[in-house]
Amino acid sequence: MNEYLQPGRFVDSAHPKVMAFAGQHAKGANGCDKAVALYYAVRDSIRYNPFQNFLAEDTYRASACLEQNLGWCVSKAALLAAAARAAGIAARVGFADVKNHLTTPELTEKMGTDLFVYHGYTELYLEGKWVKATPAFNLSLCKRFRVKPLEFDGRADSIFHPYDEDDRRHMEYVRWRGEYADVPAEDIKRVFRETYPELFNLGPAAAQRQFA
Repeated sequence: MNEYLQPGRFVDSAHPKVMAFAGQHAKGANGCDKAVALYYAVRDSIRYNPFQNFLAEDTYRASACLEQNLGWCVSKAALLAAAARAAGIAARVGFADVKNHLTTPELTEKMGTDLFVYHGYTELYLEGKWVKATPAFNLSLCKRFRVKPLEFDGRADSIFHPYDEDDRRHMEYVRWRGEYADVPAEDIKRVFRETYPELFNLGPAAAQRQFA
């Protein structure tokens, strides 16, 4: 369990800004309350954008996500795990392949598929068990695309809904890739390079694209 409380290369919970973020938001009488507060802080204060420079290490790092106030599912999951560790809560990052039936045309064009490999989420150790939390989509983004926002109570898994607000097919989990103490960035890069050659090679120009 100790590895899930220590700083990592990407889940860098000892970074001063991560520690300050945890100190500001981890409010509550117990670990569950603190985890819930951190979840909503990461979900809604960090804007989601899947267009990233996947060649850059900071793309996968919690502190960089916080500094840029912008991230994607992996860096936001890393940030939630890092902030939780900074607050004394054991946390790790997990990954799954999901089929997004409502992805945007531009993103589909760049990816060449509606399959999102290595979708990132966080697992928090609360009240004697691991609980999944998915802070990727901020509330304003959900409202814009009429996607049901993911709520989290610290006790039940919070993973993507299969249908949106209009009962259209949304997310489908097709493969679970497991949980890790730190982000397996090199494995993600390798799979992204193979699966999304155009998206992977956007490089620094990725920052010029706005998802929403």
